[in-house]
Amino acid sequence: MAIIGYLIIGLIVGAIASWIMPGRTPGGIIGALIIGILGGWLGGWLFRTVFGWGNWGFLGSVIVGVIGALIILWILRLVGEGSRSRV
Repeated sequence: MAIIGYLIIGLIVGAIASWIMPGRTPGGIIGALIIGILGGWLGGWLFRTVFGWGNWGFLGSVIVGVIGALIILWILRLVGEGSRSRV
């Protein structure tokens, strides 16, 4: 049951990050899901490393996940822009 919860939160986080950072999200809905899950992991790791605390509750987890997903989206779009300019 926890896996389904992670998928739902990942989809929510990916959708929010895609909405905040306009433009095309690589992979559509599946891409947003993957970005949301990876963003949650990245954001959680960064915040635990910086602040040394990792228990934020549901809303805190979504906010931290969105921050991580925005970082991933930003990197993906930088890489995507670089590959398009060479063509």
